[in-house]
Amino acid sequence: MSVFQTNELREKYQIPSDAVITIAGMVGVGKSTFTKALAGLLGFRVSYEKVDNNPYLDRFYDDLSRWGFHLQIFFLAERFKEQKRIFDYGGGFVQDRSIYEDTGIFAKMLHDQGNMTDEDYQTYTQLFEAMVMTPYFPHPDVLISLEGSFEDIIDRIQERGRPMEQQTPLSYWKDLYARYDEWITNFTSCPVLRVNINEYDVMDDINSVEVVLARLSDKINTARHYRR
Repeated sequence: MSVFQTNELREKYQIPSDAVITIAGMVGVGKSTFTKALAGLLGFRVSYEKVDNNPYLDRFYDDLSRWGFHLQIFFLAERFKEQKRIFDYGGGFVQDRSIYEDTGIFAKMLHDQGNMTDEDYQTYTQLFEAMVMTPYFPHPDVLISLEGSFEDIIDRIQERGRPMEQQTPLSYWKDLYARYDEWITNFTSCPVLRVNINEYDVMDDINSVEVVLARLSDKINTARHYRR
């Protein structure tokens, strides 16, 4: 899509060129694909989750209780730096995965399952709140929550065939699905747009993501109006 076309779409739907949009959703829902498609439509830059330089990831899967706290602290620091970079740049980004999911879902899951001690979980939560849950932290304009039925998401996980995911028990996915539903229902850190994955089909038509732009614009501009 040309620069002219992306500018035309932003003007058509009145989406600010400095907007910051974060994509959230459980494993298998298609965050990265949606992120790329939406950024392409709007002419925005993309911010992907960084895992290549994570010194704890492999060790974490070998010993969750030993490395869970270290992994979450690393993710928190990296996402915090990335969020600051996006806003220092001046916006115009679509971000794959939010900083909020780390504490609201994954750190909490580790603690609930006995893989993070009470002391470590309290330390992590206090650090997260001091860094993120303040008026000074640059929250995104909107968080898009990609959602679907449990069956649809499991089908997608199976179709993409990643070995580690194929070996994961169904009970884990059920737990994660329920946690995401509870988390997004109670999320208040920024405006939320809930999008069902059956509303578009990126694989067959990347432009099908345009179906969400009118609602996205409404969320962003309404929030900005009330912040004035």
